[in-house]
Parts: sequence; structure tokens; C-alpha cells
Amino acid sequence: MTGHTHSLAEWAAFLSLGVGVHAAFSVVWFLTVDAHRSDFPRLWQAAVDVRGYVNWVVASLERLVREDVAYARLALREAAITAAALLALLLPTSPEGATR
Repeated sequence: MTGHTHSLAEWAAFLSLGVGVHAAFSVVWFLTVDAHRSDFPRLWQAAVDVRGYVNWVVASLERLVREDVAYARLALREAAITAAALLALLLPTSPEGATR
């Protein structure tokens, strides 16, 4: 396979793979070899802070979804009333005295 040149996408994929592997090994290195005892309370506090932020985001999303569901139910009810009124107007009526 002589003369084969790699595309820009292949180079970018290889570079991305290299960065990902380096990052994965760096986490293990910094947590096992380079870490000091004083680092872990800060790491724990950061995890607790992130947990609080995630809980806040989830609660906010739940509130928004509840509001949207309530609004959708109201809109659906109004649409059903409008459709029923239009249907009543469009139904053919028989003249007085006519029998079917």
C-alpha cells in the first residue's frame, strides 16, 4: 500500500484518540501517584458541590416539565372545546317539520 495519504479526518481521529488515552492515564496518575492527602477533601467537596448543582438542575427541569404539562392540558382542553363547537356548527340540520 504505497503512496497512501491519510485524510484530515484520519489525522484528527488519531489525535483525538491520543488525547483521550493521555487523559485517562493522567487521571489514574494524579489520583494514585501525585496526590497528597490534602487534595482529597477538596476533591470530595467538589464532588458534593457538583451533586448539589445536578440536583438543582434536575429540580428545575422537573418544575418546568410540570408547568409545560399543565399548559399542554389546558391547551388541549381549549382545542377540544373549539373542535366540538366547530363540529356542532358544521353538522347538517334538518328543516322544521322534516322527518328522517
